[in-house]
Amino acid sequence: MATAGEHFAQALAAKDSAALCGLLADPVDFVALTPRRHWQASTGRQAVEEIMLGHWFGPGDDIQGLVSVTTGRVAEREHVCYRMRVRRSGDDYLVEQQAYYDTDGGRISWMRILCAGYQPAGDGPQPAP
Repeated sequence: MATAGEHFAQALAAKDSAALCGLLADPVDFVALTPRRHWQASTGRQAVEEIMLGHWFGPGDDIQGLVSVTTGRVAEREHVCYRMRVRRSGDDYLVEQQAYYDTDGGRISWMRILCAGYQPAGDGPQPAP
């Protein structure tokens, strides 16, 4: 059975706002760190529309697919790591994010994300079929 983290990675790669909002509890304790900024949100909609799909992966960013997804646990805390291939302004990049999260009733109620940023992909890994 897929974890909430796997579903989150798949929904993010698909840029599926409804699925992402459905996975995040309301309220949610969401904090993320990207190479140039610290992000916080208290609602799923804010995290998805203003942060993830509003800044990180906007309309001009074509997420070409997930390259990898791994999951695990640290005691009671869940972990997911996902890598995506993204085309931005005609160039290909790899973006990897590590997330730790808790769920309540199957929805993510607490989440911390660390992002490696947009890294030039070159001839790197291709998205999984």
